[in-house]
Amino acid sequence: MTASKTDPMAGRQGRGRGRPKTRSDEAERQRIVQSARDLFLDVGYGGTTMDAVAARCGVSKRTLYQLFPAKTDLFRVMVADNRRSMLALPRDPDEDLPLAEALAAIFRLDIDEEGNRDRLAFVRLVLADSDRFSEIGEMIVQEGSEPTARLLEAWLIGQQQRGRLRTFPADTLARMLMDMIFSVLIKRFPGDRLLTIEDRARHARLCLEVFLEGAAPKAG
Repeated sequence: MTASKTDPMAGRQGRGRGRPKTRSDEAERQRIVQSARDLFLDVGYGGTTMDAVAARCGVSKRTLYQLFPAKTDLFRVMVADNRRSMLALPRDPDEDLPLAEALAAIFRLDIDEEGNRDRLAFVRLVLADSDRFSEIGEMIVQEGSEPTARLLEAWLIGQQQRGRLRTFPADTLARMLMDMIFSVLIKRFPGDRLLTIEDRARHARLCLEVFLEGAAPKAG
């Protein structure tokens, strides 16, 4: 008899077992997102291809497409990640910080220089390419501005229910806050190269103070 007839393991031993899986799909997704983000920042949204992403990340195109079927799926995750770097919500409902400090924490005014530079680099990539690629605007709305507004609105409603803020329409308050703070943290102004991260945080805190003065419950 031949070995294949007497040894049931002989056929299995002859097959290639492939590379053992060393990362979970979620860990691999995160690794790809981080590497791909650098590529997007280097060459822009339009200059980035899935082939280039696979090469940058050191994965096969098959693996890449299994995790991210299209470039938009990959970019969408990056938008959501950047949203979380801009706004620290949701928060512990039992948190009892003073409102000014809570809002400063929500808008991450204490972020360090490296973290601030990293999140602004992505924002500026979006602003630079959104006019040419309509899908970027759609992703920003779906994964950025709308979820941000809903989370902030929910937090404001909670503060109103606790009697800490007047009962203005919470969606309007959320938009007002986002316009004030993000315009300071993100947008470029004439001479803004002279505006340090500390300057921006100081100005944002002043905006919060003015906002809270106007939204404070009326005495009596």
